[in-house]
Amino acid sequence: MSDFVSEFWNLYVVVIVLVSILACAALLFIQSKATFTQGKTMGHVWDETLEEYNNALPKWWSWMFYITVIFALVYLVLYPGLGKFQGILGWSSAGQHQAEVAKADAQVKPLFDKYMKMDVKAVAADKQAMEMGKRLYMTYCMQCHGADARGSKGFPNLTDNDWLYGGEPEKIEETIAGGRMGVMPPHAQLGADTIKDVANFVRSLSGLAHDSVRAAKGKETFTSAGCIGCHGPEGTGLQAVGAPNLTDKTWLYGSSENTIIETVTKGRQNQMPAWKEFLGDGKVHVLAAYVYSLGQGAK
Repeated sequence: MSDFVSEFWNLYVVVIVLVSILACAALLFIQSKATFTQGKTMGHVWDETLEEYNNALPKWWSWMFYITVIFALVYLVLYPGLGKFQGILGWSSAGQHQAEVAKADAQVKPLFDKYMKMDVKAVAADKQAMEMGKRLYMTYCMQCHGADARGSKGFPNLTDNDWLYGGEPEKIEETIAGGRMGVMPPHAQLGADTIKDVANFVRSLSGLAHDSVRAAKGKETFTSAGCIGCHGPEGTGLQAVGAPNLTDKTWLYGSSENTIIETVTKGRQNQMPAWKEFLGDGKVHVLAAYVYSLGQGAK
């Protein structure tokens, strides 16, 4: 890949572009100096009566080509097109996008400033704010959490009342703004048989079918292997580090014995991206209110 960022490719693009345009100009010039015999055929006939004549191009047609060549050269002086040369106007698609975003942000800033003065719960009760929040959600969040916000394997359901880091309005806003990095370390060193014991114990915590003998052994390992450090001695989890509650009926990856064994053996790593820098405080605040409103029916 390093070859594609070398100076050679900059020169390659410049040469290809200029040679192509100048070659078109040269061809037009040569054609203008050629001798044509108006009305004389070239001896080529198709479909019995379709003949090729030795006629010059119409002047208006030739001038259209000349204008195209001139336009291309002027464009390359003003705008990017010749390798790394950005054009004397300094235009870029990224710059235009930023200008358009800044213009749009300036138009809606007073509205977001209004909501920034309200707490999340108050914003969640505002119909207009929730319409805005829904549009933000459908643009930036539905790809992971789903259009109905019920999540999928590895992505939390936002409509229930189960929260890895806490469902208080401030916590939701903190999660959206700063993102989260959830890590379940792998424990393959425990061995397959011991991990199966732990899986049965974990299933027993939420009342799922399990092998009681293995679950008893797994309980000892759950304590000795340090699982209680994150999930607590009762398996109820620890929101401070995003460790899930193992005693409820909510499972991010599934509750089958094989899935739990896979989780314990290989570990899990999930990232919720931070949106503060991209969206700004106002949009994050409204979006947090919308997410908060999604779970209110589950309470």
